[in-house]
Amino acid sequence: MKVIYGCVCLLGLVLAAAQGQETKTKSPPEVLPLAVLPFQERGPEVKGQGAKASDILFAELAAKTEVMLVHREDLKKTLDEQELSVAGLVNPAEATKVGHLTGARVLVTGSVLQTDRTLYVVAKIIGVDTGRVLGASVKGNVSDKFDVLVAQLSEQIVKTLTERGEQICPKFPDAADRLIALKEKMPKGKKPIVFIQVAEQHIGQRVIDPAVQTLLGNWCKELGFEVLDPEVSARSQADMIITGEGFSEFAARTGNLVSVKSRVEIKITDRATNKITAVDREVALSIDLAERIAGKRALEEAAMRLAERVLPKLVVAEAKEAK
Repeated sequence: MKVIYGCVCLLGLVLAAAQGQETKTKSPPEVLPLAVLPFQERGPEVKGQGAKASDILFAELAAKTEVMLVHREDLKKTLDEQELSVAGLVNPAEATKVGHLTGARVLVTGSVLQTDRTLYVVAKIIGVDTGRVLGASVKGNVSDKFDVLVAQLSEQIVKTLTERGEQICPKFPDAADRLIALKEKMPKGKKPIVFIQVAEQHIGQRVIDPAVQTLLGNWCKELGFEVLDPEVSARSQADMIITGEGFSEFAARTGNLVSVKSRVEIKITDRATNKITAVDREVALSIDLAERIAGKRALEEAAMRLAERVLPKLVVAEAKEAK
C-alpha cells in the first residue's frame, strides 16, 4: 500500500513539474500594433459608407485585447504628410509605407460594394514586415444594420490574425540574431572611428539611460568600429559623427497592457568634409505591462532598424574616401 501511495505521489510531482514547465515556456499571445486605413466605396450606391466602415471598425477593434490600435490623429498626420489618397492605399506597397511611419505592424483597409440587394464589406489585412495580404469579408442585405455587419467584420479580422497572423507578421528575431545577420551583410573594408551622441526623452518621465545611444554604441563595437566615449572624447577625434534625437510617449492602454510609441532620427556626418553621409528616421511601437519598459523597448527597436539600414553605409563611405 505504501509503495502504491509513493508511486501516486511521485506521479503527481512529475505531472506538476511538467505542467509548471509548460506554463513557464509558453509565451503569451503577441499583441499586434494595428492601423485602420480608409475604406474605398465601389459604386454610387454605397456613397459615404467607406468612412463609416473605417470609423466603426476602429471602434470595434479598440475593444479587442488581441490588437493595439495606432491613434487616428497619428495616422491622419502621416497620410497628409505622404499625400496618400484612399485610392493609393489600395496598393499594399503604399500602405506598408504608412505602417513603417506609424509603427503599425498590421494595416487594415478595404472596400464597401453593393450588388443588387446584397452589401459586401471586404477587408485587406496587410503585414507591414512582409507586404503579404490576407482577406476577410462579410455580406448582408442592404436593409441590414451597417454597424452590425462591420462588427462581424472585426470578429473575422481578429480571428484571421489569431489563426494566420504569423504568415503576414512573423515574430521579430531577437537582438542577438539581428546583430549576427547585420555582421554577415556588412561590406568589407576599413571601419571608421565613430562618435555617437543621441539626445533622448520619454515624455512625462525622467530618462534613466540613453537606450538609443547605448544600443548604437554596443552594435558599432560588436561590428568592429572604434567607438569614442562622448563624455571624455572630442568630435574632432572621430571619422564619422552620429547625432540625433529620440523620444517615446504613451500611446494607448488595453486592459493591463500599455502601448508606447517612439520616434528616432539620426544624422551621420563625415567630420573631414562636413558632408552629411546619411539621414534617417524610424518609428516603433512597443507593448508591455510597464510604461517605462515599453518606452525603452520602443526606442531600442527603432534604433535597431536604423542600425540595420545605416551602419553598412559607414563602411561604404569610408571605402569611397579611401579610393
